[in-house]
Amino acid sequence: MISSGHATIRRGGVRDAESVAGLHAHSWRTAYRGIVPEEALGDGMAAQRRELWALRLDADYGEPENTPELLIAELDGGTAGFVYLVPQSDGRVLIDNLHVRPGLTGGGIGRALVAAARAHVAERHPGAELFLEVLRDNTRAIAFYEREGAVRVRAQEGVFPGGFLLPEYVYAWPGGSVS
Repeated sequence: MISSGHATIRRGGVRDAESVAGLHAHSWRTAYRGIVPEEALGDGMAAQRRELWALRLDADYGEPENTPELLIAELDGGTAGFVYLVPQSDGRVLIDNLHVRPGLTGGGIGRALVAAARAHVAERHPGAELFLEVLRDNTRAIAFYEREGAVRVRAQEGVFPGGFLLPEYVYAWPGGSVS
């Protein structure tokens, strides 16, 4: 467990699936409104997130170096945010999700999660590049990642749930360094 400011960062697991799914859906509806098609944020999204997280957190990935890591930020006993790290076959590590509960953004929880993610990668995957994909129009998230030292690597199109193709950027932190 890591304590950072007023949030505590801990490893997550199966018991966190419901709270992470709820936060994930709520965060998408808040952050992506006006960026992604409304159909992608509709009524079925919460159920899809619950199914996704139940599967992800109960799966057997084999070797520890292949196993994704869920880090939870807790505040007052509740899930305030999370980051999900997925090792890639090319040796890099993907931040597949990074979300802070709407209403708590700007308070240092995202910064603590990025720091915990970088420390985890430095310890478990020494020298690996940490990267993420962010929607091009998610300017608030982009500004946050740049403040945290991430560098834009390239532009691409990403497939969003529902089969929507949306423009996005790839951002990365150089491997082997934790700041």
